Amino acid sequence: MTHTDRPLDVLILAAGQGTRMRSGLPKVLHPVAGRPMVAWAVKAARDLGARRVVVVTGHGAEAVEAALQAPGVAFARQEKQRGTGDAFLSGAAALEGGEEGDADILVLYGDTPMLRVETLRDLLADHRERGSAMTVLTGELPDATGYGRILRGAGGDVEGIVEQKDASDEQRRIGEFNSGVYVFDAQAPRLARQIGNDNASGEYYLTDLLGLYRAAGAPVRAFKLADAGEVEGANDRVGLAALETAMGRRIVERHMRAGVTVQRPDTVVIEDTVELGQDVTLEPGVILRGQTRVAPGVTVGAYSVLTDTVLAEGVTVKAHSVLEGAQVGRGSDVGPFARLRPGTVLGEGVHIGNFVETKNAVLAQGVKAGHLAYLGDVEIGDETNVGAGTIVANFDGVNKHRTRVGAGVFIGSNSTLIAPRVVGDAAFIAAGSAVHADVPEGAMAVARGKQRTLEGWSRRYWGGLREGVERKLPWLAGWLRREQ
Repeated sequence: MTHTDRPLDVLILAAGQGTRMRSGLPKVLHPVAGRPMVAWAVKAARDLGARRVVVVTGHGAEAVEAALQAPGVAFARQEKQRGTGDAFLSGAAALEGGEEGDADILVLYGDTPMLRVETLRDLLADHRERGSAMTVLTGELPDATGYGRILRGAGGDVEGIVEQKDASDEQRRIGEFNSGVYVFDAQAPRLARQIGNDNASGEYYLTDLLGLYRAAGAPVRAFKLADAGEVEGANDRVGLAALETAMGRRIVERHMRAGVTVQRPDTVVIEDTVELGQDVTLEPGVILRGQTRVAPGVTVGAYSVLTDTVLAEGVTVKAHSVLEGAQVGRGSDVGPFARLRPGTVLGEGVHIGNFVETKNAVLAQGVKAGHLAYLGDVEIGDETNVGAGTIVANFDGVNKHRTRVGAGVFIGSNSTLIAPRVVGDAAFIAAGSAVHADVPEGAMAVARGKQRTLEGWSRRYWGGLREGVERKLPWLAGWLRREQ
């Protein structure tokens, strides 16, 4: 096996408490662009083809491990947070089974989601091609205050890392800093056992491995980032918001370069898990979340929010619509101000208009529900027309019931279908009906009381209540006086 095709093991250090986040949620589980921060590191490890991925947990270990449960991901507990060197040894113990010299070990962190897979590939290639025993990922800043500084020798090899508090004035002027990301050869676990804690903090520092490698005569080199912002982390909510903004911009730009029109990129949010086809148009204020899949040629209107939703080709979602767990068929249109709840499946050419809400609803090809309707727990056949104000009364106070409406049905405005109901094909329901019995195929149902008109009722009724009316409803008292 050559040094260029050695397997890769990845250790992700995610044991810290993150007290400055001021949260009951472990720091590494705070989301950025739709993934917990630590999940970005796991994704990077998988994209690199890592043989084994071990996440070192500590604070909130149960929650972190539950969030990352997946094939190929193992966990190691750092019971006491005693520094990065101790965390490394905790994780290395979970890499048992490989012989020394068998694999490179990449160390990542659970709170730096901006680090690109392309950068890590370049880091690994540089480490292997140059035959390094240890490679430090570094960055350059005009002012690197707070970071450990990289000390290089005449030949460019890394001779040391000096922490901010220990640096001289001259060393503090160095702009090259230590990111904390490393690639080690497989002897690192053995060498790490020699790390001591004879320092002011009484902790075990992974940076001490550099001196141990050099003492063993092994080459230690640096690989410098083109963009130092890739290793930016988040210690508090301000930093978290900055990461969300930066990652959001990166994701939006990626989709734009792939053929998506985003009219106002600074207002649109697209989580990393979302898939978009070519010639999709996103109007201002759109938010796309979760496992949303959008086919080519779709338009999503301004300020619409889509979560775990699938849109087929040619769909139009108009402004201010909210879709969650829905499937929308080819050529359908939704909105404005529509809400599709989980379990909604729309066939081809369906029209869902303003202020229509659906839930567990299957609407076949050509169904139209243009205005102000609630369609819950219902199946509706081809080309049925649902009038304004229609309600499927699916809940009896204890249980939900399902209604089936056939093809070619006309449901008049302000009708209520009291579930469970079956309405046959080509049936007609008169406006204002409260349908409490099944409607056979081709029948018309009229289910409303006969209108009675009582002339002069208001004047007679309110005349006897004048005193109370004048006190509480002076406008009505004035009307009564005018009538008399």
